[in-house]
Amino acid sequence: MKKLRPLQTPNGEPVAPLLFRGLPNSCWKLKTTLERSGKEGMPFKDYYRRISVMKPEIETFTGSQWLIPQYHEIEELLNKGDSFSLALTSGPRPAYEYMAYLRHHGFSSPLLDWTRSPYVAAYFAFSKPTLAGSVSIYVLFEGSFKLRSSEKPNIYRYGPHIKTHRRHYLQQSEYTTCLVHDDKNEWRVANHEEASVYFNPDREETWDFTVKKFNIPSSERLKVLRLLDEYNLNAFSLFQTEEALLDTIAVRELELREESL
Repeated sequence: MKKLRPLQTPNGEPVAPLLFRGLPNSCWKLKTTLERSGKEGMPFKDYYRRISVMKPEIETFTGSQWLIPQYHEIEELLNKGDSFSLALTSGPRPAYEYMAYLRHHGFSSPLLDWTRSPYVAAYFAFSKPTLAGSVSIYVLFEGSFKLRSSEKPNIYRYGPHIKTHRRHYLQQSEYTTCLVHDDKNEWRVANHEEASVYFNPDREETWDFTVKKFNIPSSERLKVLRLLDEYNLNAFSLFQTEEALLDTIAVRELELREESL
């Protein structure tokens, strides 16, 4: 956790709006669930068409409803290029609440979930035993200015204020997506680590977004989990389900207590 302290000023305030993501293996890349399902480079309009078609079935079984733009409206917006980029940058972000719902319930998504808390990210990095030598915490820095090139991958940050599953707020979640506008006038899903970063060497400012990665030895796991649990940051506080309650008790009784004997 000491590695993350330089990201803060002496009074504890972030030096920039930061987002964090913890991974249990430092060899893993920063990928969305859509990328991990083998859909790298999928056109955004194809993804949107599929989630639009299946929406009535989900609404029938859940009793929930989502008001989202029709597919033809999104297709028109995508063809305008800059208008679509502007919608993602400053809103309205098309179907954000619906897409966040799908992401929370396991449907492959171009949304990458982050947390505003480095401690929540540390929990997800260390929550399960791993054979990997180290875990990783990714940090997303948002620059003071936005200077985008649609021909290169760009990261779009979605805000935290949406109506969705309560885990979104328990885990201080936010989402980003990374898209590229290719030479065929197609908006495609792109990888976050390939996103372009603009730098002004004269003013020493990073424009747009940049990602940094911190690796931490996995041998620190129990030490970190004990510290987090002292602040009531554990599976139960982040998920609030019976399974998470038993997970929390199991870690306390079978791992943390055993190590302290």
